[in-house]
Amino acid sequence: MSAVEIRPVQEDDLDALYEHQADAVAAEMAAFPSRDRATFLEHWKSRVLVGSSNYARVVLADGAVAGNIVSWIDPENGHRLFGYWLGREFWGRGVATEAVRLSLSEINDRPIYADVALHNIGSQRVLEKNGFVRESADQRMGEGADGIELYFYKLD
Repeated sequence: MSAVEIRPVQEDDLDALYEHQADAVAAEMAAFPSRDRATFLEHWKSRVLVGSSNYARVVLADGAVAGNIVSWIDPENGHRLFGYWLGREFWGRGVATEAVRLSLSEINDRPIYADVALHNIGSQRVLEKNGFVRESADQRMGEGADGIELYFYKLD
């Protein structure tokens, strides 16, 4: 297994994080659309990296930027949400499981909620290894929704 570390995201990390989310295979696995560079950078600089309740960490594997972990408060219901993205070259090496474990030791809020596409077995296993429990399955529905089937997880 790689040596895994997390640290706060720095602006210099954003190019690598952009490339990870621009990978069509990874975007399909995550069931989350890639953004163009300008939209991606604007989102991170104006939404992710600001706000006192936001949590943003870069994942390092053997010193290389492997991905990111984010957590934020959902303004609609006040739930703490959790998500992560790993570059495909880091899949299957235990990096995500360890990075999620490290992040959860830093985030004190409970419960924490996450959702995962039904076809993303790897992410389901990562969450379950870190204590998340599957609560339900549903589809993203409503205005602008894509109908992707999701499992919803909770960590108390």
